[in-house]
Amino acid sequence: MPSRPRIVIVFTGGTIASKLDKEWGGVVPSLSGGQILEHLPEVRETVDVVIHEYGTLPGPHITPERMDEISRIVRSYVDDPTVDGVVVTHGTDTLEETAYYLDCTLLTTKPVVVVGAMRNSSEPDWDGPRNLRDGIVFASQAAAHDLGVTICMGGMITAASEASKTDTEDLTTFTSYDFGPLGQIRNGHVLLHREPLHRDYFAVEQVPFFVPLLKLYAGMNGDLIDICVERQAEGLVIEAFGVGNVTPRVFYSLVRAVEAGIPVVLTSRCPVGRIEHSYAYEGAGRHLHAAGVIFADYLNGQKARIKLMCALGAGLDVPTIRSAFEWVEAVEADS
Repeated sequence: MPSRPRIVIVFTGGTIASKLDKEWGGVVPSLSGGQILEHLPEVRETVDVVIHEYGTLPGPHITPERMDEISRIVRSYVDDPTVDGVVVTHGTDTLEETAYYLDCTLLTTKPVVVVGAMRNSSEPDWDGPRNLRDGIVFASQAAAHDLGVTICMGGMITAASEASKTDTEDLTTFTSYDFGPLGQIRNGHVLLHREPLHRDYFAVEQVPFFVPLLKLYAGMNGDLIDICVERQAEGLVIEAFGVGNVTPRVFYSLVRAVEAGIPVVLTSRCPVGRIEHSYAYEGAGRHLHAAGVIFADYLNGQKARIKLMCALGAGLDVPTIRSAFEWVEAVEADS
C-alpha cells in the first residue's frame, strides 16, 4: 500500500477558529486545530496529519514579525524530508499579506496552502471545514508542487502573489482581478488552469520596523510623506491615482524622500491594472519614475509593502529592489 502524504497544519486562528462567545459579546477565535479537525474525520483516513498550534489570533493581530515567525515555522517543516506539504489557517483580514510574505520568504518546491473562513463555527454555513479539507487535498497533490504559496478558499485556488480579499463577506472573497485563479477544487478533485505569473524570493534576515503605506486622495499635500522621512522610514509605499499619478505637492515630497535614500514604491489605488509611465504633467508617473520612484507593476499597496519589507529585510540596495519590482519591464526588454 502506498504511504499516506504527511501534511502539517499550522493553526494561527482567525474566523475559521472562531465562535460566538457570550462573555465577550461577539465572535472570537477560540477553537484549537484539533477541535476544527474533529469536523473532518475522513481526512485522517487518507492523510497523515500533523498539528502545529501557533495560536488563536484574529487577522488584525498578525504583524510582520509574526508573519516572519510563521514563515520560519513553515520552513522547518518543508525542510523535513518526511513532510509532503503544509497548510496554514489564518484570519482573512491579513491573510493575503501573510500568504505573500510566505511566498516571498520560502524557497521550496513543496506546496504551502493558506486557508481561512468567512463564516464562524457558530453559523450554520461555516465554511471553515470545507476550506481546510480543500487545502489539505490540494497540499497532498503532486500538481501543487512548484506553484509557490497558494490560497485555497471557496473552491478556488489562487496564487499568493496575485490574490486579494475583494469582498467583506463573500465566500469567494479571494480573487485575482488581473489574472484569474490558478485552478479550482470540485468535489475533492483539483483542476489546474495555469501557473503563477511571477514569483520572488528574499532571504530575510530582519523584518524592517517602519515601512508605511499611504493612499492618495484629491488635494493631498506632502505632509505625511515628509513626516515619514523625518521619522526615518526605512521604505515607503504610496497608492497613486490611476496608472501612477500624484498631486504636485506629493510629487515633490516623494522626490525629497528618494533623495534622502528611502526606497519609494508606487502602486495604484485602482483594484485592476498596473503602473505606467504614460503621463508627463507635474506629478505624473513619467517624472516620478525618472526621479527614482520604483513602480510596483501589478501589485496592490499591501502586497507592495510586504515585498518592499522583504527586500529591505534581505539587505538589498535600491537598484536591486527596483529590478525586483519592475520585472515586467525586464521581461519586455529581454523579449
